[in-house]
Amino acid sequence: MTGWTLNDMPSQRGRTVIITGANSGIGFALSRAFATQGADVVMACRNTRKGEAARAVVTSELQPRLTVKELDLAVPTSIERFASYMFDHFDQVDVLINNAGIMGPPPTLTDQGVELQWATNHLGPFALTGLVLPLLADTQGARIVAVSSLAANGGTITNHDPLSIDGYSRYGTYQATKLANQVFAVELHRRLHRAGSSTISVAAHPGVTHTNLAKSIGLPVPGFERAALRVSGAVAQSPIDGAGSILRAATDPSVEGGQYYGPGGRNQRRGAPKQILLSPGAANATLARELWNQSMDLSGVRYLEPGSSRRPT
Repeated sequence: MTGWTLNDMPSQRGRTVIITGANSGIGFALSRAFATQGADVVMACRNTRKGEAARAVVTSELQPRLTVKELDLAVPTSIERFASYMFDHFDQVDVLINNAGIMGPPPTLTDQGVELQWATNHLGPFALTGLVLPLLADTQGARIVAVSSLAANGGTITNHDPLSIDGYSRYGTYQATKLANQVFAVELHRRLHRAGSSTISVAAHPGVTHTNLAKSIGLPVPGFERAALRVSGAVAQSPIDGAGSILRAATDPSVEGGQYYGPGGRNQRRGAPKQILLSPGAANATLARELWNQSMDLSGVRYLEPGSSRRPT
């Protein structure tokens, strides 16, 4: 029996989809796939010039409806402006894919004093999700997909201080943020379910996929980026293949909240997407509550708190 493929993706006509980091790599592959199936796609990009160039490629092929909007997940005012745009122009959102991310930049604090990877990979998506949640909650069967990584399997959040770069580890911090994606996805579903919402939250990872993520590492080594991309291109699957697990998580009618999807091949590096086990610690309810409370405090965005109204607002 063959596994799930893009041919199994149901029509998305009449649906509105937000994809962060949509101008290249997996985000671009996701945008094209949803556009092919008829969705209205909002391409949320930090660099709108690159976003418009990517949109032009898709529109030249398909004549779909795609919109490029600026979104820098490390800047709270940018997230707020994006959310305001969504409320001004859309009555519903069917799918939110928190795809954008960076890996291993030099130690950097944002203007709000948050370590840059933590702000971009976890805190920004947490805030964005909360701000647009009413649009999702008003849409029957909406989904929120957190894009994690194989790197999460070696990650730990315990004792990780997002407000400090003392002892900063580029890859260790990346691992922590990718584990946080899964912890957030599972806890978000718990809270949505408790609130009586039909919206579900799931997580997925793309396996080993050839993208420009290595460029964000920024090591001061001549030719490093070119070498990293060369190696990635030789051993990794294509962005559209890597996007498969995310597309399944976002569209397959059999998917249930709190699940995790990834490639079904050896060591989850490539292959047809299937449901897989969460990374160690991702389902820890105590850790999830602590992360949720910390994220609300740091972002200033509060939602789905115990004792709040049943319906997310």
